[in-house]
Amino acid sequence: MKLARAETPDGVRTGEYDDGALHTGTGSYEVSPEDLLAPCEPGTFYCVGRNFAEKIDQMDYDVPDRPDWFIKPAVSLHHPGDPIVYPEWTEELTYAGELAAVVDEECTDLEGESEVRDVLRGWTVLNDLDALDQERRTARKAFDGSAPLGPVIETDIDPRGIDIETYVGGELRQDATTDWMIFDPYETVAFLSERYTFRPGDVISFGSPANPGLLEPGQEVAITYEGVGTLRNTVVAPGDGGE
Repeated sequence: MKLARAETPDGVRTGEYDDGALHTGTGSYEVSPEDLLAPCEPGTFYCVGRNFAEKIDQMDYDVPDRPDWFIKPAVSLHHPGDPIVYPEWTEELTYAGELAAVVDEECTDLEGESEVRDVLRGWTVLNDLDALDQERRTARKAFDGSAPLGPVIETDIDPRGIDIETYVGGELRQDATTDWMIFDPYETVAFLSERYTFRPGDVISFGSPANPGLLEPGQEVAITYEGVGTLRNTVVAPGDGGE
């Protein structure tokens, strides 16, 4: 089942999304892809890096012996389909197509895959935008709009062994599988839950395969995780925010 949030004549509604229709507890709405919002409202993004061997080789990192992570704030959320405005303060903006889990209930100190499964709403797609020429991870990654998310949450899929493809400007830039992750998604969520209390809507992402190349205004970024969905956003120059 796919869950979504969308603008409707009655305001923002959440429900089951099926072939252009959003079914809620109070009714159904016809919605276009342009109506879809980010499928949740995270208080926090917990983002794992250095989790694909291919990426580690690309960046010449050491292989971690436990998940390596950073945090994006709520203001990093960016809706699917909305233009990504190229920040004026960087000249090196890049992307990272990531699988992400969405938390469904407050939880902490989880043990094992079954406990993790019980607290997750499902799986979605994140684009971990990165201003490479800035110093330190927070400056590079935790800025406004740095986390395009969506467009849907898939509730019934095994996150292992699914394919990822990222196209930038029509060119295939990432082609991988989640089997290449160093740390399994369930293992990662359990590990982070030892340190944090997750709240409903929070997002945990699991890193990206190698991502050669930078983004330029005018390019569409399309990230597909098999069985989950495709996240699309177009990069625009400063001042062309699509307002």
